[in-house]
Amino acid sequence: MERKIRMGMVGGGQGAFIGEVHRMAARLDGMIELVCGAFSSNARKSKASGKALFLDSKRIYKNYEEMMTKEAQLPADQRMDFVSIVTPNHLHFEPAKLALEHGFHVVCDKPVTFTLAQAKELKKLASRKRKVFAVTHNYTGYPMVKEAKAMIAAGAFGKIRRTVVEYPQGWLSTRLESSGQKQASWRTDPKKSGKAGCMGDIGTHAENLLEYVTGLKIKKLCADLNIFVKGRPLDDDGAILLELEDQAKGILFASQIAAGEENNLRLRVYGEKGGLDWSQQEPNSLLVRWLDKPTEIRRTGVGQQYETTQHAIRVPAGHPEGFIEAFANIYKNVALTINDLNQKKKPSSLHLDFPNINDGIRGMQFIDRLIASSKSKQKWTKF
Repeated sequence: MERKIRMGMVGGGQGAFIGEVHRMAARLDGMIELVCGAFSSNARKSKASGKALFLDSKRIYKNYEEMMTKEAQLPADQRMDFVSIVTPNHLHFEPAKLALEHGFHVVCDKPVTFTLAQAKELKKLASRKRKVFAVTHNYTGYPMVKEAKAMIAAGAFGKIRRTVVEYPQGWLSTRLESSGQKQASWRTDPKKSGKAGCMGDIGTHAENLLEYVTGLKIKKLCADLNIFVKGRPLDDDGAILLELEDQAKGILFASQIAAGEENNLRLRVYGEKGGLDWSQQEPNSLLVRWLDKPTEIRRTGVGQQYETTQHAIRVPAGHPEGFIEAFANIYKNVALTINDLNQKKKPSSLHLDFPNINDGIRGMQFIDRLIASSKSKQKWTKF
């Protein structure tokens, strides 16, 4: 790379958990520098947040509209290359749309938009403007997730028959939102989160992980959604039966009222010859089970044959890599892709290995269909 890729940020001001996660991930490989931001809808808070990050005061903006306009007016060797959008769900679409219209690449948190129609509009705009649009389904960034995907793509297990993906959390087992806790408040508010609660927040991660690793798309689903905490307007628990491509079957379970659970995302896939088992709480190990030979434990950094796995590893075996590093693999590949485009080169498939606007659309379709299924007497709903 001839220079660092310049990043702007919308949201992620003081007190915001996910904003700092994105910033840590973006700077981990030394390829990206944060140069500007509109960190809050409150202009004073945005200024204070930018000052705490030691940004040039002229590039700390009072809102995202001002940021897009003024950044676009800067010389090409100064303006940001892309914007990272880390706001609640209902505030994704407008800044993403404005960024694309002003010629900037976009990295956006998930779910990508508030509605499916908005996601489709962003896809058309990104395509027309020829801009990168990444969605931070960060769990796809783990090396052993990439190892699992590569093994399945290579046909190691034969035809895939059964998949099981689960994501239980317990942090919303009580009505935490009534205490004013920020993260709980917006995630349980239909005006900010959208039509789904738990399934929009973490169910979409499970859906994306399943499709990414197996390479199989969901064709039909049958959903059962629940609200266990009284007074909560959105689902806090659910289970879904899935029909996938190539006649594979699946089960997806997500819950935020699984008392005692932390972030226990787990994926199991079974084929004709064997299967695999990966858990986010033990991310550096991949269990590979065979029909006719002993079980293997594959470890990050030990004997990986696949280039995609090697590309996602930073440290020697035995040194754990986790959540931030997985996030950083998305930012690294986005930076490499933007660098390729800046140099008029076609990005390689290795660099393009990050969730994009198509994955964002799949996530919004997933939310739409599971809500429809849950309300339907027929239950089974085409994806």
